Amino acid sequence: MATNAEFVVSRLASVNPATGEVLGELDSAGPAEVGTAVFRARAAQADWNSLGIRNRIRILRRFQQILLARKNDVARRITQEAGKPCVEALLTEVLVVLDAARFLIANSFEILREQKLPHGNLAMKSKAGRILHEPFGVVGIISPWNYPFSIPATEALAALVAGNSVVLKPSELTPLIAMELQNLLREAGVPDDVFQVLPGDGATGAAIIASEINKLIFTGSVATGRRIAQNAAARLLPVVLELGGKDPMIVLEDADVDVASSGAVWGAFMNAGQTCLSVERCYVHQSLYNAFLDACCEKARKLRVGNGMDPGTEIGPMIHERQVRIVELHLEDAKQRGATVLVGGSRLREFGPTFFAPTVLANVDHGMRIMQEETFGPVLPIMPFRDDAEAVRLANDSDFGLAASVWTKDRAHGDRVARRINAGTVMVNDAVSCFSISEAPHGGVKSSGLGRTHGRWGLEEMVRVKYLDSDRIPRMKKIWWFGYGGGFAAEMESFVDLLYSHSLGERIKAVVNSAGALWRRKL
Repeated sequence: MATNAEFVVSRLASVNPATGEVLGELDSAGPAEVGTAVFRARAAQADWNSLGIRNRIRILRRFQQILLARKNDVARRITQEAGKPCVEALLTEVLVVLDAARFLIANSFEILREQKLPHGNLAMKSKAGRILHEPFGVVGIISPWNYPFSIPATEALAALVAGNSVVLKPSELTPLIAMELQNLLREAGVPDDVFQVLPGDGATGAAIIASEINKLIFTGSVATGRRIAQNAAARLLPVVLELGGKDPMIVLEDADVDVASSGAVWGAFMNAGQTCLSVERCYVHQSLYNAFLDACCEKARKLRVGNGMDPGTEIGPMIHERQVRIVELHLEDAKQRGATVLVGGSRLREFGPTFFAPTVLANVDHGMRIMQEETFGPVLPIMPFRDDAEAVRLANDSDFGLAASVWTKDRAHGDRVARRINAGTVMVNDAVSCFSISEAPHGGVKSSGLGRTHGRWGLEEMVRVKYLDSDRIPRMKKIWWFGYGGGFAAEMESFVDLLYSHSLGERIKAVVNSAGALWRRKL
């Protein structure tokens, strides 16, 4: 990482991926700017926390109403910067944030309030216990470009309502919508220093990690996540890491082919496949395989590709040409190893350099990169299986474990298979939409990351748990204090029997034999 003296201020250009138009430019935040922002955030956090959770909820409610009134404008801004169709921006970004606010407004006080903790140990009955939830202080958020509004907003809202201040580094590809989020929060009443956006590239992110933040929430690649975890471990910085997926879809023998194929096409191609929860591997029972392939191909051919600002568009551009090249590399590897491209397979240059045709692949296997590495593009590889056991084995044969889906007419059958899949979330007869269920945790296992966002679990990630214990008899010396004496060990042995023996006779005997401990002389 560059030192302050070495850092040269650079400009970030936000570019519309559909047209190449430069939407705006921002200065990258260097180490000095990051340090100053974190200092201001720390200074402001105490007053923000002192405001109280009920007042922070009121501010969150104002934010929700402001966003609701401007939902279409925010959706259009997302489309201009990220490329996705406006309707997807509305449903997968704005709606998700509105509902996350709804959940936090309704539940934050109950989840974070001070709670009594009962004591089951007889020796501790004289104590009153409390569980307190205290904010970490300054929470750093490093967010990606594929959901530039919903991902940072849902995380920031949870951090803010818990009493933290936030510094956010958005992707260098989508900084403007993060600035819009900042404007909305400030208009709702969040103080300027309590929520700050720090545009920049990887050097800015590294400066945030090295700064005096108290927790980090990161969404991005496995490689970057591993480096962040190593750097954070050096100073025991707590982290939440969401590192992507290679989500499997299992179509069981008793599935409805029409419904499942529509789910596969939407799950693989929405947001041009640039979703960590995308269907990236599809396994279909061999009895349905040919019919399922035909249905997916027919539906993929009907998809309308174009500028996301066009109301008729279903597939917009990919975010950047380097992401397109990853898709092309995976496809070339698959074809060289025997895969067959049934639909698509190439750029749609008549629309522009970042448009890629929705692609359906057959004859794939796990020796191909496209079945092992995150492709993050509009590609649906489909592979047959013989029985449930093979389907589960194939689904679990991955370094990733973010989410999965199972498709069947028999819900009980689907639940049984779902329980055997190693993933943070498994949906039966749907995919991807789990991210919009505000009550549900979002996160994965294996290389898909650590910790959770969303719901109770995401809110609890934003606080430290403190146990407060107060003795009800402050003038009494405790029986376990010094002044043991020769008979103390025997008395305590009897006391243990009193607590845990299943024999009534043994417990009565223990009462007598341990009573002397109450009267012994203590230091």
